[in-house]
Amino acid sequence: MKKIALIPMLLASLIVFSQEKTLTKSGTITFEASVPSFQPVLGTNSNVTFVLNPVTGEIASLALMKGFQFEMALMEEHFNENYMETDKYPKAIFRGQIQGFDANKLTEDYKDYIIKGKLELHGKSKDINADAKITKSGARITIISDFAVNASDFSIPIPSLIKYKLDDKVKVQIIAIFKQS
Repeated sequence: MKKIALIPMLLASLIVFSQEKTLTKSGTITFEASVPSFQPVLGTNSNVTFVLNPVTGEIASLALMKGFQFEMALMEEHFNENYMETDKYPKAIFRGQIQGFDANKLTEDYKDYIIKGKLELHGKSKDINADAKITKSGARITIISDFAVNASDFSIPIPSLIKYKLDDKVKVQIIAIFKQS
């Protein structure tokens, strides 16, 4: 009986593990919440993990919030302690699907796609639709996406004293480069 149950489990695990996923740990997320006439509010994290399944178009990412760097150290401190509360909410996670994705049809020219998924940030979860440009050059797939989120959708506290210096609509750009084997 144990052997009969073991065979389907082995076959199922082979199917799961045979799906070719590609990974990069050097993806970049940049966000901007600047308001004209004030100090730019711009953070960049260049150590973001992205996983792409080129067969299904599934994509996921994990960004450690303390990995975002700013031009001014004080801005970084405020970001981590006051706004993102990174000790309590240390990461941002995105899981989604690239609509109509077919890795075999990618070329060196960028093609437009839509990525639909769920962003988990600051203890909240929100559905996201993002425009993306995707290209393939040799064994390398590059994804560039720009979208916007509202800080208020994720209950990110912005004190009323500085609300006029920060835009609630945060512009986000991701760049992920995958090298297939």
